[in-house]
Amino acid sequence: MGKPIEAGAIESLQLSTGKGTVVVTERGDGAFTQVMLDGRHVLLADEPKEAGGDDRGPSPYRLLLMALGSCTSMTLRLYANRKGWPVDRITVRLRHFRDYATDCKNCPEGNVQIERIERLIELVGPLDDAQRARLLEIAEKCPVHRTLEASVRVESRLGS
Repeated sequence: MGKPIEAGAIESLQLSTGKGTVVVTERGDGAFTQVMLDGRHVLLADEPKEAGGDDRGPSPYRLLLMALGSCTSMTLRLYANRKGWPVDRITVRLRHFRDYATDCKNCPEGNVQIERIERLIELVGPLDDAQRARLLEIAEKCPVHRTLEASVRVESRLGS
C-alpha cells in the first residue's frame, strides 16, 4: 500500500488533466484502490476482496465491460433515434471469460490465450424482426467494440 493521496492532490491532478487524457493514480488507502480522472469526473477502481483488494470500485476488467456496454447502448440509442424506431429501453449484459480447454483443443501452439466477451443485448419496444436484426448489426459498429477487435498498440514510457 502506498502513501494516501490528499484531496488537494486529486484536485490538482483533475485541473491538470488535458483534453482527451485520463489520469489514474493510486489512492493510497487500499492495496489496489485507484483514482481515475478525466478532467471532469472522478471514479474509483479496485480489485474484489477475494483478489486482495478492498472492493471500493469495479475491477479493470469490469470497467472494460462497462465501457463496451455503455458504448453499445449509446450507439444503438443514437441509431434508433435517428431512424425514429420505437425503442423504449436498451439493456446490455456482458461477461468476460476464458475457457482454455475448449479454446485451445485445436491450437497448434498449445496454451494460447483466447479472451471472450459475451454480450447480450435486450431491446424493449415494438420493433419488428428486421429492425432488431439491424440493431444487432449496428452493435458490431460500436467504437469500443471496434477498438477491442482491432490490433491496438499500447506504447509505454516513464514520466518524471
